[in-house]
Amino acid sequence: MNRVSFIIILILAFKAEAQTSALAVSDSLYAVGEYAEAINKLQEITSQTEKTYLNLAKNYAASRQPEIALKNYKKVLSQNPDRVLTAVDYGELLVKTGKLGAADSLFKDLSEKYPKNASFKFQQGLIKEKLKESTAMGYFMHTMILDTTHQGALYKLAKDKLRNRQYTMAEHFSKQGLRANANNASLLSILAQTYSSLKLYKEAIPHYEKIIELGEDTEFIYNKLGFAYYRLGEYRKAIAMYKAALNFEDRNSATHYTLGKLYVLIGDLDKSETHLLMSILIKKQPVDAEFFSLGLTYKMQEKYKNALEYFNKALDENPDHERALYERAVAADNYMANDETAIRYYQAYFNKYENIGNDGMLYRAKTRISDLKEKIHLAEN
Repeated sequence: MNRVSFIIILILAFKAEAQTSALAVSDSLYAVGEYAEAINKLQEITSQTEKTYLNLAKNYAASRQPEIALKNYKKVLSQNPDRVLTAVDYGELLVKTGKLGAADSLFKDLSEKYPKNASFKFQQGLIKEKLKESTAMGYFMHTMILDTTHQGALYKLAKDKLRNRQYTMAEHFSKQGLRANANNASLLSILAQTYSSLKLYKEAIPHYEKIIELGEDTEFIYNKLGFAYYRLGEYRKAIAMYKAALNFEDRNSATHYTLGKLYVLIGDLDKSETHLLMSILIKKQPVDAEFFSLGLTYKMQEKYKNALEYFNKALDENPDHERALYERAVAADNYMANDETAIRYYQAYFNKYENIGNDGMLYRAKTRISDLKEKIHLAEN
């Protein structure tokens, strides 16, 4: 081997080692949530490979820059169309960004290529559901046929049957899923609600109680369980459940009203008066808490336009509602395409509460402002 060939081999080996090192560092940064630093490290690699593009896609997706992430996923798949897991990640990101047509085509191709894969069929069902197509339930049924224990599909089917008052089938699909996973709180809830709808309260109660034991308790579950106890004449247990519901929303006038009626039934007129007066008082006060709660619900459903609307309504009722002002910025960030607009919402919160606000929310707002400004700067360059 001549000297020139030896030097070339050394250079290539050095480059390969440097690339491997950069990838390892970026993986470590990704693991601790330092996505911007990971991206910078990956961009230092001169010869971009399939692995580099994949890591860039993951980091851009995690840093809420989905469009750039999608471009990198496409580069990976153009080099290696057989990367099934990458295709799934790409498809799920298409769904998150509202590109439902492209996502539908991708999962359709995967389903045709892997016809026995229940997950791909389920993803098609979720997309059809988002598109409000009536065929969605057919895809969930097909999923369940491919995998009789598929928890997601069985939940969708059971919920649909409950909504359409087909209680026998709602019970059937719930129990089918629970045989595979007895601790599925979503299916336990559907089964309990099915029994409540049939006025089979003794059968419903154990399932509501198990949901609470699993730590999945909500205001809704306590209200349902309280009503079941009420219908069975167990008023003290009903009172305990409705009081637990108040721990989630203490300004729920309906819950206070129900407690007022229940205390009458056990002869405690003083407490009855207290809760009935609370119910009336709440009704006369501004409803910023109700608007705020609805905004949070829409946020959890990723309906950011609706969330923004109701956080604004909460602020109209109570301009000093700190968290509503912060959550409005988060909703705007997710809904609006213009990053400058999102920055203004965060800045409005930060300016008002910089010296008196919640430390955690102030830190997140400041960090997000910095991230968005960096994103705009990178786009301009």
